[in-house]
Amino acid sequence: MQKICLRRYSYLLLWFFFFLYFPKSIAQDVQDRPMALVSYIKNLEDRFNVKFSYINEDLDNFTISIPKNLIALDDILNYIEKKLQVDIEKLDERYYSFIKIPNVAVCGTVLDNFAENTVPGATVEVVGTAIATDTDAKGFFTLENVPRNKSLKFRYLGYTTQYVTVDEILKNQGCAKILMAQHYEKLKEVIVYQFLTTGLIKEKDASITLNTADFGILPGLIEPDILQTVQALPGIKSIDETVSDINVRGGTNDQNLILWNGIKMYQSGHFFGLISAFNPYLTDKITVIKNGTPSEYGDGVSSVIQMETNNSLVNNFSGGAGFNFISGDVFGQIPLTEKIGFQFSARRSSTDFLKTPTYGNFFDRAFQDSEVTNQNNISVDEEITRDENFFFYDFSGKFLYDIDKKHKLRLSFITIANKLEYSETNLDELETTRSILEQINLSIGGQLLTKWTDRFSSNLNVYYSRYNLDSQNRFGNQIQLLFQNNRVLETAIKLNTNYTINDNVVWNNGYQYIETGIINTTNLTQPPFNSDVKGVIRIHAPFTEIGYSTIDNKFIGKTGFRLNYIENLGTFSKIIVEPRLNLNFGLANHLRAEILGEFKSQTTNQIVDLEQNFLGIEKRRWILSDDNMLPITKSKQGSIGLNYEKNSIYLGLEGFYKRVDGISTSTQGFQNQNQFNGEIGSYDVRGMEFLINKKGINYSTWLSYTYNKNDYDFDSLQPNNFPNNLDITHTISLAGTYTHKDLKIGLGLNYRTGRPFTEPQDGDSALNTSVFPARINFKSPNSSRLPEYLRVDASAIYMFKLNRGIKASAGVSLLNLTNRNNSLNRYYRVTDDNQIETVDNTSLGFTPNVSLRVSY
Repeated sequence: MQKICLRRYSYLLLWFFFFLYFPKSIAQDVQDRPMALVSYIKNLEDRFNVKFSYINEDLDNFTISIPKNLIALDDILNYIEKKLQVDIEKLDERYYSFIKIPNVAVCGTVLDNFAENTVPGATVEVVGTAIATDTDAKGFFTLENVPRNKSLKFRYLGYTTQYVTVDEILKNQGCAKILMAQHYEKLKEVIVYQFLTTGLIKEKDASITLNTADFGILPGLIEPDILQTVQALPGIKSIDETVSDINVRGGTNDQNLILWNGIKMYQSGHFFGLISAFNPYLTDKITVIKNGTPSEYGDGVSSVIQMETNNSLVNNFSGGAGFNFISGDVFGQIPLTEKIGFQFSARRSSTDFLKTPTYGNFFDRAFQDSEVTNQNNISVDEEITRDENFFFYDFSGKFLYDIDKKHKLRLSFITIANKLEYSETNLDELETTRSILEQINLSIGGQLLTKWTDRFSSNLNVYYSRYNLDSQNRFGNQIQLLFQNNRVLETAIKLNTNYTINDNVVWNNGYQYIETGIINTTNLTQPPFNSDVKGVIRIHAPFTEIGYSTIDNKFIGKTGFRLNYIENLGTFSKIIVEPRLNLNFGLANHLRAEILGEFKSQTTNQIVDLEQNFLGIEKRRWILSDDNMLPITKSKQGSIGLNYEKNSIYLGLEGFYKRVDGISTSTQGFQNQNQFNGEIGSYDVRGMEFLINKKGINYSTWLSYTYNKNDYDFDSLQPNNFPNNLDITHTISLAGTYTHKDLKIGLGLNYRTGRPFTEPQDGDSALNTSVFPARINFKSPNSSRLPEYLRVDASAIYMFKLNRGIKASAGVSLLNLTNRNNSLNRYYRVTDDNQIETVDNTSLGFTPNVSLRVSY
C-alpha cells in the first residue's frame, strides 16, 4: 500500500512541476501585447541605456509586439527591421537611427468582411502607379517595390471598393488581412435591352448604343466596322451598299448628323464609301438616335450617329494591330503621367502596292460593275484598258489631361484621306481619259469637362473641321479639262450644363454657336465655263431640356426645345423653334411603351452629281441653304413603340411618321426628267419596324422587318406625287450567331424589294431628237421597280492567346455568299450617235476577306 501511495504522489509531483514550468517555456515564444513603436523605443532606451534618433511622423502610426524570447538588443532591433521594413543604423556604441525605407514589399489576404471567406481574383492596385496584381485562389497577394506613401485599391464585383495605405498594412507586422464589405443595392427596373449581339443595347430613351469592347459578331463582319454595324438595326440601311450613303427611315445620307468626339464629320467613308473611315478599336461607344433627339443636338433631320473614343485615363499601355486584304492598322493607349494620357490610331490601305481579290471586287463595285446595253438591249462591248493608283489612310489622336478632381481636358484630332489616279483608254478610238480625285477631312476639337458639385456639371466643346474634295478630269479628246472643288470650313462651340435638382429631376441647358462656310468651284476649259459659289451661315442656338423619372422607373420622360437663330450673311435670317419629346413608361410586367417626337432643321445638304464626267463615279458636293434655290430643310417626326423582354426573348415594334420639307431635286439623285430642274418639294414616310430576337448562352438569332411608304411631293412637277428614290417598301433580315469557346460564327440573309426607277417611253417616242443635245422622253417618275434584292453573308472569328499578355484573332468573312447579281440602280443616257444606253449598277459580287489581329 505504501508503494502504491508513493507512486501516486510521484505522479502528482510530476504533473505539478509540468504545469509550473510549461507555461514559462511557452511564454518564451508568446509576444507581448502590441504597443506604440515610439513608446517601445523609449523603453529600450531606458532598458539598454541607448539613444534612438528618428522623425516622429515616420513612426507615429506604427505598433509593435516583440516575442519574449528576444532579450538581446540586436535581436530586438533585427526583428523590428524585418517586421516594419525600416532601416535601423548603429551610429556608435550608444546611438542608433531609424530610417523609413521609401519602397517596401507588402502582402496580405483579402477576405469577405461578413463571413471572412477568401476573395480570389480581386484586383489590387497601387494608386497612381502601374503596379497591380490579382489575388490568388486563396485570396492572397504580394507586391514588391511599392512606394511607402501610396495607398492600395482593392476592387471586386459585388463588393465595396476598399482603400488602405501601405503603412496601415505594415502595421500588422506581416501579411495583412483586408476585409471587403459586400455591396448591396436595391436595383431599379432594368429597362435597357441587349439584342442581336453582345455590345448592342437599346437604351431607355430609345437610342441604340454599341460598345465596341463588348462587341460580338454580325454576319459578314470580321471587324466591328461602325457604319456597317448600324445597318443591322431596323430602319437603317444603305440602298447602294455603302457606308457613305446610309438611309435612316427613308432619308438621304446628308440628313444624318455624324459626330466624332463632338466634331461634325463631313466625310465618313473610304474606298468611295465601301469602308468606314473610323477606327472601331479606339472608339469606345457609338450612339444612334432615330427620333426623340435630345435638344442639345441640331442638324441631321433623319438621325444622329455619335462616336466617342475612350474618355478615361489608363494605368497601363494597351493597343493592337491588324491587317486584312484591304488595309492595315495600329492603335494604342499610352499613360504618359498620372494625369496625362494619349490615344492614337492609324490605318493605311495596301491597295496601291498589293492587289488582292477583295480589292479587285471592291474596285469593280466602284468602277467596273456597270453593264451597259443599247436601246435594243444589246450589250455595248468596247475594248477598254484601265490603269489605277488608289490608296487611303486615316489617323486620329486624343490627349487626355485630368487637371484635378473636378476638371478634365480632352483634345482630339482626326484626318481622313482618299486619293485616286485613274485612266481609261478606248482601244477602238485610241482615246484616253485621265482623272484625279482627292478627298481629305481634317478636324480638331477640345472638350473641358467640369464637375462643379455633386449635382452640377458642365461640358465645353469646341472644334474646327475642314473638308476638301478636288477632282480633275481630262477627257479623251485631250482638249476638255474639268476642275471641280468642294470645300467646307466649320467652327463651333457648345456649352452644355447638367443640374440634378433631386433624385427624380435633371435639368440640361446650353448654347451652341456654329459657323459654316462652303465653297464650290467649277472650271471647264472647253467650252469655257467658270463658277465660284461661296456662302457662310451662322447659327446661334440656346437649348433646354428637363428630365423626370419615378423612383421605380415606371415612368421616364424628357422634354425640351432648341431655339435656332440662323443667318446666311447678306441673304436671310430666321428663327426656328424645335420642340423635342421622349417618354418611356411601363404598361405591364416586361412590357413598356415609348412615345417620341421631334422638330429638326439643317442648313447643309449634298448635291448629288450624277453626270458621267468622272468615269461613272458619283460625286457629292456640300452646299448651304440660301432660302431661294435651296431653303432650310425641316423635319417633323413622331413615333409610338412597344418593347417586351422576358426569358431571353426580345420583341420590339415601332410605328412612325416623318415629313421633311425643303428638299431639292438636285439633292435627291434624280436620273430622269427631273434631274436638272432644281425644284423644291418634300417627302413623307409612314413606316413600321419590327424585331424579334432570341438569345441563349452561346447563340443569338433574330428576324427583323421594316415597312416604308415613302413619297415625294413637288407642287411644280407633273405628277406632283410619286415614289421616293429611296422608297423600299419591304425589308427583311434573318440572321444568327453562335459562339463555341473561342470560335464565333455568324450567318445572315438580307432581303428587300427593289427600288424605283424611271424608264424611257416605249418605241420611237423614247428619244426627242428635235433638240440638241437629244433628250430622253421618260415615263412617269419612279413608275418602275428594280428586281428584288437578296444577299447572304457569313463570317467567323477565332480568338487565341499568343502569350500571357497578347491576344490574337483570325477572321474570315464571305460577302454575297451566293454570288447573286443584285441590281442597285438603273438609269439611261444618250450616246453621241443618238442611241439610248441602259446602265445597270450591280452589287458587290462574292467577296471573301481575311483578317489577323493582335492586342495587348
